[in-house]
Amino acid sequence: MTIDWTHFTPWPALAGGLLIGLAAAAFVLVNGRIAGISGILGGLLRPVPGDVAWRTAFLAGLVAAPLAWALFAPLPAVRIDAGAGTLAAAGLLVGLGTRYGSGCTSGHGVCGLARLSPRSLVATVSFMAAGFATVFVLRHVVA
Repeated sequence: MTIDWTHFTPWPALAGGLLIGLAAAAFVLVNGRIAGISGILGGLLRPVPGDVAWRTAFLAGLVAAPLAWALFAPLPAVRIDAGAGTLAAAGLLVGLGTRYGSGCTSGHGVCGLARLSPRSLVATVSFMAAGFATVFVLRHVVA
């Protein structure tokens, strides 16, 4: 294994992690809700009066943030090594997994672990193990 030192960026990654942690903490302190993206988006599919505005604002912020960043610095290049069918299947599997797991990586991995939730620990270990196994099989067994 080798490290691509050109793309190894620990300081921006640390800053991004701190911002995500601060945003999740502020969100739970101000709103009393977990900043799990699948739950926030799912709440718009079955709207409850009084919930639509903050959910829409949250999701709009996710879209607006990289656009605002692009005003000051170039966005990093995006490279996707998969076809449209593979991406569609992956998206459906992730959506199915978030329903079965009662949350997504942001809800369990960031917010749930911070609250010391045993369910979130099991969910996070499970999806990390599944990701490791998938990459191993696709890169070393199938390839």
